[in-house]
Amino acid sequence: QDNAKQQYTELVSSLLSAESSDQKKDASPEESTHDGYETIQVTTKNNITKIMFNRPDKKNAINHKMYREIIKALEEAGKDDSTIAVITGNGDYYSSGNDLNNFTNVQPSEMEKMAKDGAILLKEFVGHFIDFPKPLVAVVNGPAIGICVTVLGLCDIVYASDRATFHSPFSQLGQSPEGCSSYLFPKIMGLAKANEVLLFNKKLTAAEACAQGLVTEVFPDRTFQKEVWARLEAYASLPKNSLAVSKQLLRSMEKEKLHAVNSKECEVLKERWLSDECINAIVSFFQKKSKL
Repeated sequence: QDNAKQQYTELVSSLLSAESSDQKKDASPEESTHDGYETIQVTTKNNITKIMFNRPDKKNAINHKMYREIIKALEEAGKDDSTIAVITGNGDYYSSGNDLNNFTNVQPSEMEKMAKDGAILLKEFVGHFIDFPKPLVAVVNGPAIGICVTVLGLCDIVYASDRATFHSPFSQLGQSPEGCSSYLFPKIMGLAKANEVLLFNKKLTAAEACAQGLVTEVFPDRTFQKEVWARLEAYASLPKNSLAVSKQLLRSMEKEKLHAVNSKECEVLKERWLSDECINAIVSFFQKKSKL
């Protein structure tokens, strides 16, 4: 009997120590960093893969390399063990959109190739947002411009700091909408509001973007990170496969349509990039910038 009592005591104490070590493990799980990226930081912790734009000195402007790295990160996050993926920016900006240096230093003889390659890259980039298999959350920590605003319509949830703004100055730069925004923004905001944003370059505050349905919720900047990440960690503890299946079900009705819209938008943009109107608008943008 004493022997049995001793074994029972040992069993209980071993279970208790295992439980307390599990709790410790849960309290501070290791953050794993994904190697092989220069323009973004990719980490996984608490069942969340975080893709962070990491060119803070350039306001997280997206150059060609960053486009390719985000595509790779989305591919990896779609297949890894995480439950959800989160996109955010490092520093003051979420992202200032396309790095307009993508368009400079191109010789006239190379313009056609630049436009064709740019359209192929953009189509692949947006396609990865359309096809992403898990819940995808945008954590908009500051101003957002252009492509990183339009693909918000393809994210499942968008949380914004109250200092974030949303601006898609397409006509100002002689360009046209992308990221499926020509289809999704009118569905999200209604046609009249979408026209102000996509045709007439209206910049939205976080509160306006939330009122119009583009943003899910706005948080005070000083508590933004704390509140949002606490919420995301709770979401990431939900059953992973259930979330993925439900997300895919929600997207499945629209997927074919979204890919068709993406193709059409990239076709139109390729023509825009080769137009005198677009070239002159970008030259004028850089001239104004150099005078500031």
